[in-house]
Amino acid sequence: MQASIDRLQMQLKEEIAGAKDLNELDNIRVRYLGKKGEITLLIRNMGRLSPEERPLFGRRLNELKAVAETMLEERKKELYSELSVKRWEKERVDITLPGRPFNLGRKHPITMVLEEIEEIFTSMGFKIAEGPEVELDYYNFEALNMPKDHPARDMQDSFYINPGILLRTHTSPVEVRTMEAQAPELPVRIISPGKVYRRDDDITHSPMFHQVEGLVVDKGISLADLKGTLLMFAREMFGKDREIRLRPSFFPFTEPSAEVDISCIACNGKGCRICGETGWLEILGSGMSHPRVLEISGYNPEEVSGYAFGMGVERIAMLKYGIDDIRLFYTNDLRMLSRY
Repeated sequence: MQASIDRLQMQLKEEIAGAKDLNELDNIRVRYLGKKGEITLLIRNMGRLSPEERPLFGRRLNELKAVAETMLEERKKELYSELSVKRWEKERVDITLPGRPFNLGRKHPITMVLEEIEEIFTSMGFKIAEGPEVELDYYNFEALNMPKDHPARDMQDSFYINPGILLRTHTSPVEVRTMEAQAPELPVRIISPGKVYRRDDDITHSPMFHQVEGLVVDKGISLADLKGTLLMFAREMFGKDREIRLRPSFFPFTEPSAEVDISCIACNGKGCRICGETGWLEILGSGMSHPRVLEISGYNPEEVSGYAFGMGVERIAMLKYGIDDIRLFYTNDLRMLSRY
């Protein structure tokens, strides 16, 4: 009996030492210590022994069971340790390798152009004024000499929230609000950048776009002041050799009104495909402040005069960066945005 227990212990020791993974080790445990395991069955069969043999055999079996449990636990720890080493080798990071590069964010081209416009005009003494994007019909149209049913409203197809409130179609309402708040104090010299909304959508128009309006009101303001300001802006934005021209136009809130063109940035005014062989590119609208607008806003048009201008920031950015589709600004295509 003693010999069989010694043989079983030697066999158990060899199998446990040879276990290659936790599953194999658990199978050994079940085979020897499970409900039908070899050691378990020997313990159950002790009743067949004589009273003299039973105590000695029982003690040896208990010792064998304790040794088996100890060997299993020690081998389990060894296998866990080996598994951890293998996992570490597989997952470890080679600190001698260069780090993974990551892309830094950058400003959107619209933001860059808008900031450049603001910097140019603030360097000329203009202040930045802001107003609500959800605007009253009065400030968006009526105070700008466009009463109800005026045909000029058709030029700005609008998003109405209700009959008296709409998403502003330009930032000109900020000019009226500023004059109302400041009148009769002089001078007024502001630009009003911000988002505006119209029901347009094609390669050169967007339902939402950015606009910068400018306004100067003071005594003795003339068309020459307007032209000089815009010439300086064009040269700061597009290059020192840029020229401008004013073409007669119509805006209900200015009189006289003019479209402003710059000499083509591609051919320098000689004529090419980009400028339609004319040598000029349109960039903004402008004019002398309409007497009616000055009067509505609290200024006496007999004593003061002023000028106003308005430009689409996307239009300026398209010319500056050679972009031919306004929708590229809003599709979040990193291939396009990362160029600037």
